[in-house]
Amino acid sequence: MSGAVAGRCGVFLFWVEVEAGGDAAAAAGGGRAPPPPPPAPARGETRGEPPGATGPAMRREMNGVTKSRFEFLARKPIQQKNIWCWRDVKKSKIKMFSNNDEAVINKKLPKELLLRIFSFLDVVTLCRCAQVSRAWNVLALDGSNWQRIDLFDFQRDIEGRVVENISKRCGGFLRKLSLRGCLGVGDNALRTFAQNCRNIEVLNLNGCTKITDTTCTSLSKFCSKLRHLDLASCTSITNLSLKALSEGCPLLEQLNISWCDQVTKDGIQALVRGCGGLKALFLKGCTQLEDEALKYIGAHCPELVTLNLQTCLQITDDGLITICRGCHKLQSLCASGCSNITDAILNALGQNCPRLRILEVARCSQLTDVGFTTLAKNCHELEKMDLEECVQITDSTLIQLSIHCPRLQVLSLSHCELITDDGIRHLGNGACAHDRLEVIELDNCPLITDASLEHLKSCHSLERIELYDCQQITRAGIKRLRTHLPNIKVHAYFAPVTPPPSVGGSRQRFCRCCIIL
Repeated sequence: MSGAVAGRCGVFLFWVEVEAGGDAAAAAGGGRAPPPPPPAPARGETRGEPPGATGPAMRREMNGVTKSRFEFLARKPIQQKNIWCWRDVKKSKIKMFSNNDEAVINKKLPKELLLRIFSFLDVVTLCRCAQVSRAWNVLALDGSNWQRIDLFDFQRDIEGRVVENISKRCGGFLRKLSLRGCLGVGDNALRTFAQNCRNIEVLNLNGCTKITDTTCTSLSKFCSKLRHLDLASCTSITNLSLKALSEGCPLLEQLNISWCDQVTKDGIQALVRGCGGLKALFLKGCTQLEDEALKYIGAHCPELVTLNLQTCLQITDDGLITICRGCHKLQSLCASGCSNITDAILNALGQNCPRLRILEVARCSQLTDVGFTTLAKNCHELEKMDLEECVQITDSTLIQLSIHCPRLQVLSLSHCELITDDGIRHLGNGACAHDRLEVIELDNCPLITDASLEHLKSCHSLERIELYDCQQITRAGIKRLRTHLPNIKVHAYFAPVTPPPSVGGSRQRFCRCCIIL
């Protein structure tokens, strides 16, 4: 982590430690009384290290700032003429709470307006403002400023006690918290959090691998207003978590349990019966799910807008057809890697889901032009399509998309080996070409030539094109395209020219890599 980010970590964790200590002292003495100064370090010890430490070797480095500084600097007030000073974690300078809170800005602006200004500041800036003066400390640490907190930048440094202290500081004000990637946070900290922050609406625990079903039980018991919950990659989550959420979080609208591979149809059944208002459900990598789980979703979630089933390998046409018939508001469907599905899915989407905007069916090799023709004729709001490795589609699919899908912005045709220049010509002349199409991926399409690039010159919104392993594309063709679209990003690869054999023929023709190996 860079020095700048490490400094931001220091300021933030410094605030958490100081405020935790300050709250305890205030509760005991009716105000923010500083703790007594620490004893002089014993021989072989340094200030800022726990007793018994033998020096820097005992410190645990945290992104360039030692953990010992976070834990012990917060305990070291310095009294100077009744002014309490705290050491700045990043620069080791002394910052003071001024006696004079009658600064010009405090005189000119009412506290309500200053509080409103502080509400626009990020976490680190608020922590810095809290060290300016006593008046600003009160305003910056007001709970109303801490309604949304994202700790992703500090993920390696956040431990359970930090989350507990934040929850005590913010209480009922906190509405949104992201702990994405915070591996040190476990069930105990989140139990305290749930008890203190009962108005939480959005909680991101993506990648918090220590949490188990106990966390979901706590959320169910105390956080009835929860609307968005991300548990992706929390692999200890089981059906018990979904059952708990269904009982205690009836307002849940978005749930991400991607890669929670212990979840089965029983958990999905319990979830949808208690959370019928679900609008987004991410089940990527839940490999135990079968068609029966989708039937429960289709029967109980009529408001569903987004569904991700990527690599749910047991899903077939039967389950997805039930989704299409029960979820008419569906706008985004990802079924990439569900290799068992056929054109029946595309027909069902065309007949039941006219609002569909995003369709991702990469590696679904049984889909053909027939199904995509039905889809294009009925779903005119399509904006993004991922058709990578749909190896049976031809130019016919592109012709239908160019006629019926004027909003198309992103199209992936990677490894669609039957696509030719003629299909790209229709796409380049279609309704989406001039103002909408932004990204087209054509890598590993062996029949594509420079002629396709000529057809795309009129796509003025085109930002990126993928041409890896398109062996008939030349540098000259790309250069001509860039004269018309100077800002376009072209990703292509050209194999180096094979050098001619040596005249004598006696030198071994090994490349440098072979010689090294």
